[in-house]
Amino acid sequence: MKNVFYYNTMIGKLRIEEEDNFIIGVSSSDGDKTDQIKEKQIRETEQINEAEQVKESDLIKRTYLQLMEYFEGKRTTFDVPIRLDGTSFQTKVWEELRKIPYGETRSYGEIAKQVGVPKGARAVGGANHNNPVLIIVPCHRVIGSSGALVGFGAGIPVKELLLKLENQESENILS
Repeated sequence: MKNVFYYNTMIGKLRIEEEDNFIIGVSSSDGDKTDQIKEKQIRETEQINEAEQVKESDLIKRTYLQLMEYFEGKRTTFDVPIRLDGTSFQTKVWEELRKIPYGETRSYGEIAKQVGVPKGARAVGGANHNNPVLIIVPCHRVIGSSGALVGFGAGIPVKELLLKLENQESENILS
């Protein structure tokens, strides 16, 4: 069974998912109606569905604490075990994203070249869109070839905030 837990953070509500002693999901919620319904369900039942339960496992709590350290500028890498479930192309892209150092960015085109698909910038964007483990798999560090902040599941303002947190210096990021 999958354990999930929700936390309020500086970037909004985070949902952290754990299964078989691996983190399989870190996602941001924008507080839409679906999330409100889920939260009501959770309060009433402590069970989301037959495959998920609301439980703050030790691994989920450890992940949350590491994310808080990251938000406070005290952590630049993560050491929680993660499992990335996706297509072979997606997992290849996600593993490449994990190689982008803290405080640096790469373009979609650069990542495409790194994974052996030089004209695959849009495909990299698609893989980023489906990244199940935000921040730990740093898709926020991928930018447009012009330096523009484009495409981020949690929203461009959150991407901008995370890059500022990592002390990025770009005319597109600084106000």
